[in-house]
Amino acid sequence: MDISAVNALSYEDFVNIFGNVVEKCPLITAAVWTSRPFISLNALEATINEFIDALPESGKEGILRCHPDLAGRDLHSGTLTRESREEQARAGMDALSTAEASRVARLNEEYKRRFGFPFVICARTTDKTRILRELSERCQNARAAEMARGIEEVKKICRLRLQGLVLSDAPNKL
Repeated sequence: MDISAVNALSYEDFVNIFGNVVEKCPLITAAVWTSRPFISLNALEATINEFIDALPESGKEGILRCHPDLAGRDLHSGTLTRESREEQARAGMDALSTAEASRVARLNEEYKRRFGFPFVICARTTDKTRILRELSERCQNARAAEMARGIEEVKKICRLRLQGLVLSDAPNKL
């Protein structure tokens, strides 16, 4: 779909189609719908990012808490969103050895205990080796730095999900 088709969507259709570009946060897309018309895919992405950036710390933490653990319970029980399932599989998180799975589970718990929200990384742009390294390294960060890093990863995920839904920037002829 091109940006003209995006701009023509009803509220309900817009939220149904874009409601998971930020994991389990359809309220964000519901809020940005009122900013239509978007002149481009980049403008839509910028509007979502501006909405996220304007949130108080508690709102940003809420966004991070909506993300599942990597290779966690939701993956194994089949309750991940379609997008997360595909992204984790692409990174190899659905095919961990027993030792890797045990390490990820331990690090996920350590991370959540330390920061109060799950580890977020744009799995689509990496692989399980780098994810394991990042998870281990980022457990050492300060909370504020890790929240900012997590939100940047959320934005990367959002960008790639939007690119999967909207044709690249042909300016809208309004």
